[in-house]
Amino acid sequence: MRLTSFTDYSLRTLLYLAANRDRLVTIQDIADLHVISKNHLMKVVYQLGLSGLVETVRGRNGGLRLGKEPKDINIGALVRSTETDFFMAECFDRAADTCPLTSDCKLKHTLNDATRAFLTVLDQQTLADMLPADPAHNQTKPVRIMRNAAKSTKA
Repeated sequence: MRLTSFTDYSLRTLLYLAANRDRLVTIQDIADLHVISKNHLMKVVYQLGLSGLVETVRGRNGGLRLGKEPKDINIGALVRSTETDFFMAECFDRAADTCPLTSDCKLKHTLNDATRAFLTVLDQQTLADMLPADPAHNQTKPVRIMRNAAKSTKA
């Protein structure tokens, strides 16, 4: 299973806000950190705001902050609210299912069980569980991976 970028950005935003509770954060801060589209992130923050997970402060010195305590933000509930569906195969969507094996296939049941297990694990986690135990260990600096970097050779 792969989460949509909308869910990924929602999680990243909430984690960043939780790790920086001592200040207001801007959308640009988060976009720059994760090297993601500010426009897409604005849509994510808007939805998080509607759900009460993020509060916005307007004005010259405005920004974002968590709307709830990290311990009150359930990861499973967040993923369910940000994902459009959990169709792991064509047969999960009755409207689009054209597979001739659907009536006798047991794969759908196995994948459905796997999806339920996945969500059950997420239901047991809160945003607070995702944060480092040591507040001083705030990992908000971007890490860039260089592709095709020149390899060093030892003679």
